[in-house]
Amino acid sequence: MKKTTTHLSPSKLYCDVFGHNYQVSKKVTSYVKEYTCKCCKKQLTTNSNGHLTELTPKYQEINNLLEDMYNRRTMRLKNKSLVTAIY
Repeated sequence: MKKTTTHLSPSKLYCDVFGHNYQVSKKVTSYVKEYTCKCCKKQLTTNSNGHLTELTPKYQEINNLLEDMYNRRTMRLKNKSLVTAIY
């Protein structure tokens, strides 16, 4: 019978004992952000309900599209306000 051993990295052990230390790694919109743990590099994002969920490829794609739409909308609104301010 083979014994399997798992090697715990010090950063993983730190997160297991003290909890994750998340910091904002990317602001997708003003209300959707991506977070990364400083120690173990685990990534989370805000879902549609405002709760934190693990950042999967599906959520990465959603966040990229959402960021693109948000940036286009804000640029369009800025241009519109500049045009109306001139008149």
